[in-house]
Amino acid sequence: MSQNNSILEYLKQGNSITALEALKSFQCMRLASRMNDIKNMGYEVCSQMVEISSGKRVASYWLRSVK
Repeated sequence: MSQNNSILEYLKQGNSITALEALKSFQCMRLASRMNDIKNMGYEVCSQMVEISSGKRVASYWLRSVK
């Protein structure tokens, strides 16, 4: 299964994802590109900057609606 499909299925389950989670779970080093691919597939992808435990801010992505 492609990274796009794996991440999409994960998001369809109601999960959100950050770049670090994508790297650990899907070996994905370019999450923003994968999110763009998923947007181009017709899904509404939302994002928000969130603070992680180290105090850094990272983008978190989720689907607004599921097809």
